[in-house]
Amino acid sequence: MKKKLLSMIMCTTMVAATLAGCGSSAGNAGETTKTETSTEKTETTKEETTVEDTETATSAAPTSSEDEEGKLVVGFAQIGQESGWRDAETMSIQTYAEEHADEVVLKFADAQQKQENQIKAIKSFIEQDVDVIGLAPVVETGWDQVFAEAQDAGIPIILLDRTADVDDSLYSTFIGSDFIEEGKVAAQQMAELIGGKGKIVEIEGTVGASAATDRKTGFDDEIAANFPDIEIIASQTGDFTRAQGKEVMESFLKSNPDIVGVYCHNDDMALGAIEAIKEAGLKPGEDIKTVSVDGVKGIFEAMVAGEANCTVECNPLLGPLFFETAAKLKNGETVEKWVKSVDGVFTADTAADVIDGRAY
Repeated sequence: MKKKLLSMIMCTTMVAATLAGCGSSAGNAGETTKTETSTEKTETTKEETTVEDTETATSAAPTSSEDEEGKLVVGFAQIGQESGWRDAETMSIQTYAEEHADEVVLKFADAQQKQENQIKAIKSFIEQDVDVIGLAPVVETGWDQVFAEAQDAGIPIILLDRTADVDDSLYSTFIGSDFIEEGKVAAQQMAELIGGKGKIVEIEGTVGASAATDRKTGFDDEIAANFPDIEIIASQTGDFTRAQGKEVMESFLKSNPDIVGVYCHNDDMALGAIEAIKEAGLKPGEDIKTVSVDGVKGIFEAMVAGEANCTVECNPLLGPLFFETAAKLKNGETVEKWVKSVDGVFTADTAADVIDGRAY
C-alpha cells in the first residue's frame, strides 16, 4: 500500500516554434508542441489529469491513496524544454499516461535545465514511494548519491535518452539511441556531401550531456580515422538550443570565411545555424552543407526548402517503451541493460517523401 500523499494536476507549458512543426525524431504519436524561437516563446497550456509536476505545479487537486491503488506510479524528472525534440519526448510520456490513466499515475517534474532540480525531484519521488523513477539526466556526472538513495528505497531507475556516469548497479536500464553511432553516421554523411575534403565546424550540445559527448566522439573519431582531408576548424557548445546555435554559427562565420560544412549535435541548433548562414548572405545547403541529429519536422521543412542536407534520426517518442519497461520492473521482471530505439537517416533527396508522416 502506498503511503498517503497528494497528487496534483499540472498545467504543462510547452514552447511553440515559428517554423511550422518542430518536434523531435522518429516514430509517430500525435502532434507535439513546438520549439522555441531565438527571441520569444508563445505559451500554450494543456491540463494534465494524471500528472503531477513536482517543481512547477500551478494547481492542486487532492486524491486519496485509493486513486493510486493497483496502478503503476512513476516519477519522471525531465530536463526541461531545450528543443523541439525534448518537447516531443515529454508529450509522448504525458500522452501515454493520459491515455492509460486507469493503469498509470505519472508524477512529472520539469527541471528547467538544472541538475539540482532533477535531484530535488528524485528525492521527492523517493519520499512519495513511487514504483519507478525515470529521468533524462541533464549531465552525466553527480548522480551517485541520489541514485543510491533510490536503490536503498527499493525504487528502480530508468535512464531515458541520456546516460549517467554511475555504477551499472545504480540503475536498471537505459532506453535510447546509440549516440556514438549517430556521430559516426553524421561524419560519413558530411564527408559525402563535401566530397571528402574541406573545412567544417561543429556546434556541440550541452557540456557534460551524454548525447553531446558521444555525438562528438563518434563524429570526430570517424573524421580523424577515415577522412584526413576534412578539417574540423572550430567546435563550440550551442547548448542544444536554436538561439545559441545561431549565435555560435555567427561567430564561426566571422572568423572562418571558408567553411564548407557544419555539423550540429541536434536539429534545433542546425536551424539556428541556417538562420545565421542566410543572414551572412550565404546559401545554407549549398554554400555550407548541414548535417544534424534528431529528425524534427522543422529540419525536414528546411531540407525540402533546400536549406539543409541531412539529419540522423534519434527517436523521441519513447513514452510507450518507457512505461512498458517500468511495468516490467514493478513486476520484478528482468529487462535489458540497454533498450535501443530504432532510428534512421534522412537526406534532402528523401525529405519531401516522408515529411507528411512526421508527427513532431
